[in-house]
Amino acid sequence: MKIIPLGTSSGKPTLNRNVSATAVVAEGEWWLFDCGEATQMQMMRAGLSAHKLAGIFITHLHGDHFNGLPGLLSTMALDKRERELKLVGPPGIGEHLELLRSLRILFVNYPITLQELGLSYFKDRSHEVVFESSKYTITSRPLDHRIFALGYRVDEKTKPGRFDLEAARQLGIPEGPLYSQLQSGNSITLEDGRIIEASQVLGPPRPGKSVSYCLDTRPCQNAIELARDVDWLIYEATYTNDYTEEAHQYGHSTAAQAAQIAREAGARNLLITHFSSRYPDARPLLEEARSIFPDAVMAQDLIEIEVG
Repeated sequence: MKIIPLGTSSGKPTLNRNVSATAVVAEGEWWLFDCGEATQMQMMRAGLSAHKLAGIFITHLHGDHFNGLPGLLSTMALDKRERELKLVGPPGIGEHLELLRSLRILFVNYPITLQELGLSYFKDRSHEVVFESSKYTITSRPLDHRIFALGYRVDEKTKPGRFDLEAARQLGIPEGPLYSQLQSGNSITLEDGRIIEASQVLGPPRPGKSVSYCLDTRPCQNAIELARDVDWLIYEATYTNDYTEEAHQYGHSTAAQAAQIAREAGARNLLITHFSSRYPDARPLLEEARSIFPDAVMAQDLIEIEVG
């Protein structure tokens, strides 16, 4: 799994930073979190195939996180996409897209499964599972912004232990398809009638990798829970501590607050992003975060970060 920031500026793009969008890439598929203007151009620069895009997850309906969505959806139609797309976000996305469709601005001819998450979804539960495949789950929790906003977390499911080749040979298991069955966690029956359990040739189960995405938000408990023991927390650092009051007023966090969330949640790594354009050089934000959480990294457009 890897993370590719496609846009790391807040509010408006700069010459070096596009507005919010982040790709989380796994084997065979990937997911897009937020879709600011020109995200589809950044996808092309990053070498990401739109045909492998399995889901789009929007945090909130401010334009720097959302305005690129209609263009991307239409482009995928022009490229003859057939695969179903999962689209998740706050209430209002469907109404907005339907208006653009009625005005013939938006063109989509492939299946989209839309899931709008409002406060009612979270009334009787702390989180919502919004995507699940054979290897991954994505969950969501509401955050604390000026308008209703969502945070997300990607979790790779627990993987079977590592295959012990020497143990398999000692058990007389012939090389070939039976190895694959055991590596997948299944038992096998040999020609002599012996049943071999996967646990006989596999090490202990391995925890999967995890990534959390929290933009835009004030520090809040749900951000901590989304980041709990995560491999990489992607968290906004719109301002330095000099602007703590302004950050709170506009529903954002400082770099120091991002670091405090990461530390309290037990995150292993922190990727700060969503930098105000008042910081043409974002290194002061990184220095502030690292003074509290040393394993902080400053996001830059189109870098690639390996998870785990």
